[in-house]
Amino acid sequence: MCTMPRLSIYKPEKGKDFKFFDRNIKEMFQIGGTDVYIHKYVGIHDQGETNDATQPKRAIIDHMSIQDLLLLENRDRKYESDVYTARGIYTVSDVDFDLTQFGLFMQNDAPFVVFHQLDMIDRLGRRLMSGDVLEMPHRKDDYSLDDSMDETLKRFYQVEDVNVTAEGFSQTWWPHLIRARCKPLRDSPEFRDFLGTRNDEESISYKQGTGRRDQEINDAIIAQAEADLPQSGFNTQPLYVLPVDDNGKVAIVTADEGDVDSDTSHIKASRVTASPRSKGYLQGYLTADGIAPNGEIYDFGTSFPANAVEGQYHLRTDFLPNRLFRYNGAKWVKQEDDVRMTMTNLDTKLTHKHSFINNDTITTNKDGTTLNEKSALSQALKDKERKIPTEDTDTTT
Repeated sequence: MCTMPRLSIYKPEKGKDFKFFDRNIKEMFQIGGTDVYIHKYVGIHDQGETNDATQPKRAIIDHMSIQDLLLLENRDRKYESDVYTARGIYTVSDVDFDLTQFGLFMQNDAPFVVFHQLDMIDRLGRRLMSGDVLEMPHRKDDYSLDDSMDETLKRFYQVEDVNVTAEGFSQTWWPHLIRARCKPLRDSPEFRDFLGTRNDEESISYKQGTGRRDQEINDAIIAQAEADLPQSGFNTQPLYVLPVDDNGKVAIVTADEGDVDSDTSHIKASRVTASPRSKGYLQGYLTADGIAPNGEIYDFGTSFPANAVEGQYHLRTDFLPNRLFRYNGAKWVKQEDDVRMTMTNLDTKLTHKHSFINNDTITTNKDGTTLNEKSALSQALKDKERKIPTEDTDTTT
């Protein structure tokens, strides 16, 4: 007596049934799909030695490498110069603003593009992955608002995530399709390998990107902000400070007093009051600007003048920030530090950011080895790898 084998469409191996379904599904994409240009992500550019444990130098760099292990991002991406073509299917929908929440947010601006899995592997050499860029040739805009534009505007999308789609499973229970979740590509440095830079007039970034316009807007905003608020804090120069003596009375000075010399450049014989000892009620948060109050004459330098007179002001420029002193007849008394500065984040600020945080100085030892004066905290904790210069170290840069 013979028994019939049990019927089962599913098989643990991808046999002839799987190949039959796969060929038919691939043919459907060839007939009803649209061409999609794929810019293949191949890894990151070699950064060399960075002296940073979170950005190590790798012997092998591929598409699985992570540039910044702390922020978990790949900023300097590398793309293959060849452009691949595949057939994809997605739903074209209108892009509208989402009015159900505060702000201007776009709806339906993140398409889900479906590809044939084995066809993608045959063409690309691997599955589609996050970081790849898709170019939709059928969505090119031939009618630009810019009359000087002699090329069509291309539409790029960045792949964010790739998964097996539910409708891609056949009766054999094996998947045939993958779905890529995409978002519109922004003109950012990560994609300069194929977009180019905003300074290259022949690049896509220069012709179609928003970088130059964004830079123009940003410069205009900064220029107006600097005009409205040249320095941080409060401007106390227009305010008058009443000089007082030790008894709290007005410190009046007349030409009848013997200690007033008409030949002194800092104290005129025609003056009525002495120079104020401090800014008084003007003292506060971010009010010190290194300028003597009441329009008093002051000089500056890296050392104090030899023949100082009482009430004379002097600005020491070798202090950081610069420090204003007043001579009381016996010693130079500190008045204030110049803490007001421009609000623009530039290296010209006279703060410790310029000389300490942004310190790019390299120290050269007598044995010829070099040492970066600024190093990451992770490197400073490694005593064996960090070379500490001795007292007779040559500090030439």
